[in-house]
Amino acid sequence: MLDFDLDKMLFTIPAEKHDEKEIAAILEAHPEVKFVSLTGVDLGNHNTDEKIPMKAFVEDMAKILWDGVQTDGSSVALPLIAELSNARVDILPDKEVNWYVEYNFMNIDYKTGLPVGTLRIPSFLRHNNERMVGSRIYARRLTKKFRRGLMELIQNNPYVTDYIGGLDSPEDIEDVVLTSATELEFWVKTPDDRADRDQLYTSQELKEQYWKRTIGPVGTAMEQTLEILDRYGFEVEMGHKEVGGVRAKMGNSGDFDHIMEQLEIDWKYSNPIQAADNESQIKHIIRDVFRANNLEVTFLAKPMQGVAGNGEHTHLGVMAKLKNGKMINLFEPIDREKDFMSPIGYGSLMGILRNYEILNPFVAQTHDAFQRLKPGYEAPVCVVTSLGRDCVTPSRNRTVLIGVVRDMKNPMATRFELRSPNPHSNTYLIIGSAYMLMLDGIRSVLENKRTPQELEKAISKKAGEEDIYLEKNRQYRSEENVFTYYTEEEREQLFGKAPATVWENFRAFDEHQDELVKITGGDDTIALIIRSYRDQMTLKWSTEFHDRLIPNTMNFVRQCVKAHTENSATDYDIMNWRQVNDLRHRLGKDYIGKKSILSQAKLALDEENFQLASDLELEIQHLTEELRDLYNDYQKNLF
Repeated sequence: MLDFDLDKMLFTIPAEKHDEKEIAAILEAHPEVKFVSLTGVDLGNHNTDEKIPMKAFVEDMAKILWDGVQTDGSSVALPLIAELSNARVDILPDKEVNWYVEYNFMNIDYKTGLPVGTLRIPSFLRHNNERMVGSRIYARRLTKKFRRGLMELIQNNPYVTDYIGGLDSPEDIEDVVLTSATELEFWVKTPDDRADRDQLYTSQELKEQYWKRTIGPVGTAMEQTLEILDRYGFEVEMGHKEVGGVRAKMGNSGDFDHIMEQLEIDWKYSNPIQAADNESQIKHIIRDVFRANNLEVTFLAKPMQGVAGNGEHTHLGVMAKLKNGKMINLFEPIDREKDFMSPIGYGSLMGILRNYEILNPFVAQTHDAFQRLKPGYEAPVCVVTSLGRDCVTPSRNRTVLIGVVRDMKNPMATRFELRSPNPHSNTYLIIGSAYMLMLDGIRSVLENKRTPQELEKAISKKAGEEDIYLEKNRQYRSEENVFTYYTEEEREQLFGKAPATVWENFRAFDEHQDELVKITGGDDTIALIIRSYRDQMTLKWSTEFHDRLIPNTMNFVRQCVKAHTENSATDYDIMNWRQVNDLRHRLGKDYIGKKSILSQAKLALDEENFQLASDLELEIQHLTEELRDLYNDYQKNLF
């Protein structure tokens, strides 16, 4: 696939080169770049793709860079904002981030011998020429609020500098600098191959895949992807096999087939908006490169039941740039062998834990996301953290919601790893909301003049013990495997009962109105974006439930057919089939006086009785899994 000179290709136009003359000169030197796409991100996490021919862009560059281009807002996921009767939405270029060129490896420019490129310009969305809306402005406004708010809190509570490594006085700070990054997991397979769940589960339990050597087309695609990502300047740290997958097979033709593997790629941190942009662009590159190698890629949170899903751990850090040019980590304590973190670090962590119920709707907003968030697959369901068993032994507890990442040799590495997001989570919304909740925790800590020793005791409290900020009846720290050390009943009692459906998750916005204000910060536009987001994702949940989940479940029910004859069947086969058939009828068969569970769910959605639909969704999931196991047992005993 890489049969062209990468040195001749344009990959990135960095933020410092967005002057009109410089842009024109760069594009003139790269005739293989033939289009420009202004890419905004709506509240459904969809990218717009307004493709402008290069000649038209260059001729009208000043106007496009200032006023952007228009799109049909009624077709963009912005409910309550852009309606059919008021649908004007402009896509406005963001000049403060890197712009990337995306190449079509299947379309080669005959003059240059290079693939045709499209300059993708990350952009804001503006409704009706007056209000900035969408995912990007959400993250931009809230991270700015965090930076301003933290600077003010440090200035008003100078005591905190006695507990931050490398900081003598609030006056030494020139600016607050935020750092973010995501880790991307994905499944790759050969087209048309179906998963053998038993094989995948066995391979996972035997730990046969994690960090194995990639071979064949998967190895080629991975190497090509890493090489291309390096050209963009993403500073890839590593690519490797993940826990899911089975060994690929080589067919008679000499080609590998039956490929089913899980991979992960990690890259360097950046500022929050750039980090979200990088993630989006990297997904496009991965898809394109693997497709060029005849491989399918999925970023679904749970592509296959019974085996590991795809996570996208999100990292959050806070630095300070001092007036002398030095950078320090505001989470770092004076003595890192005595304390885990500074008061700002503890406050940030406590803010997310105390208010996670209103962050979770931005993390898990699809059926697929909740299929991943189940005990036993390294996906967190308990609102709990791990600090480490002592200050010199960093934690590697993978069962907690959010972990403190520390490197005793590198104070700048201290940060938080939020483990619940998946590749379809909206990173812009997660990051913006998370930093505002961190600010809420920092405010409580600093205004009450709390020390690291007091805060370690507070975050380590047992359920039933009082705290100024944390809830009395909750526990927030565990150094144990929470899925084996505690029973399910104990987990719910100590860490809270996690929502199990999209509808249950979004009810948090109603039940935690006081906490929701902590995210909006009194910003009417942010409050409107949250209402719009909820409407959009509720519509997505109900529509997918009605038109995908129910029909797909019904198709599975129909596939569970009788496979024995009376002559060949044993009494065990007959018993198994009766159980299977009873469950099939319960799920999918209607009678005059009684509707099946699938029909009940469909009717509840039609009537917008979302609470009943949510309850039925859980019942459908349980019964479908039971039917799958029963039918599998039935088939295994047939000759």
